Amino acid sequence: MNSLYWTQLESGMWKLFLAATETGLCYVGSPGAPFSELEAWAGKKLPDAVLERSDAALKRYADAVEAYLQGTARRFEVPLDMKGTAFQQAVWEELLRIPYGATCAYGDIASRIGRDSAVRAVGTAIGANPVLIVVPCHRVVGKDGSLTGYRGGMEAKEALLRLEGAPIGAMTGAVRAAR
Repeated sequence: MNSLYWTQLESGMWKLFLAATETGLCYVGSPGAPFSELEAWAGKKLPDAVLERSDAALKRYADAVEAYLQGTARRFEVPLDMKGTAFQQAVWEELLRIPYGATCAYGDIASRIGRDSAVRAVGTAIGANPVLIVVPCHRVVGKDGSLTGYRGGMEAKEALLRLEGAPIGAMTGAVRAAR
């Protein structure tokens, strides 16, 4: 059995559960979600893992997320250990390429991975992103720039985009940069 280390981060309005394997960060929960969200995810994705609280093992990850939420960091320099299909991995890798303070549409992600007609599948893969905030799915918006679904809730998505100074509203191009 492998250990899945976890901690809880509380920073301002944010209350998040984080989890990591020996390899890297594998989970950032929905803001304000109960511990049962992490338990359910772990049971499905890492059924042989034993959940073990370790604030020390998660310190580097918690510090990185907190620095971002405090507005003092724009990038994450932490290893990730994300489990998913090849398609999900391709989508998540593309999410990591969206610059801080910018947004793009689901169709843009589909085009970038060479699957123009897979916009709905891209949306499903984005919805399965296990590492909220660090893998910035909050930067993906509707093709008209409207805010669309987010596992962490629309209030959290808007708060993250505002934190980054990202444009919210009608888009004028494939990737809109912060004003």
